[in-house]
Amino acid sequence: MSDALNELGTLLEAKRPDCVLNWEIAFGELTVNVPLSAIPAFIEFLKADKACMFSTLVDITAVDYPSREQRFDVVYHFLSMYTNQRIRVKVAIREDDMVPSITEVHASAGWFEREVFDMFGILFSGHPDLRRILTDYGFRGHPLRKDFPTTGYTEVRYDEVEKRVVYEPVSLTQEYRQFDFMSPWEGANYILPGDEKSDEAKG
Repeated sequence: MSDALNELGTLLEAKRPDCVLNWEIAFGELTVNVPLSAIPAFIEFLKADKACMFSTLVDITAVDYPSREQRFDVVYHFLSMYTNQRIRVKVAIREDDMVPSITEVHASAGWFEREVFDMFGILFSGHPDLRRILTDYGFRGHPLRKDFPTTGYTEVRYDEVEKRVVYEPVSLTQEYRQFDFMSPWEGANYILPGDEKSDEAKG
């Protein structure tokens, strides 16, 4: 398999040197890094070229690296049922970059791109209907960004008095923020309910 992937990587680099920045084999798949401007052309090439025929879009996702200048990696996964191969295409972008939509090449990209927008806040230019798909209307923030708080910004509940859904800021009482991380194997300075039974059994 690795020989076939090496051949494919070499082929892509030779045929589309304008699109391929570099490539490697990682986790049993060929990973190709491409520049932002080359995304639509390269993906159309992967679908149409007779040596590739990656006609199935499996997934589009992203990875957040807050400390990098190019904060996000947008990652595309494709499958060729004709050659029985998979390929991963990655593009590094800044937070304010807009990624060209590939919905004209793969219609199924519509929902994937909406999910990436919803979870990471990445914008796709040329998308026919770019709006949230997993979170609620009026949701604040993007949950898969590393700087998104684990508690979120608001909580939603149904108010019996007002007979409607109410959005409120998240407020945790201080006791829930204090945790005892002492390992029970190192010994705790308190007695848990039921511990007295073991002493009675010994006595």
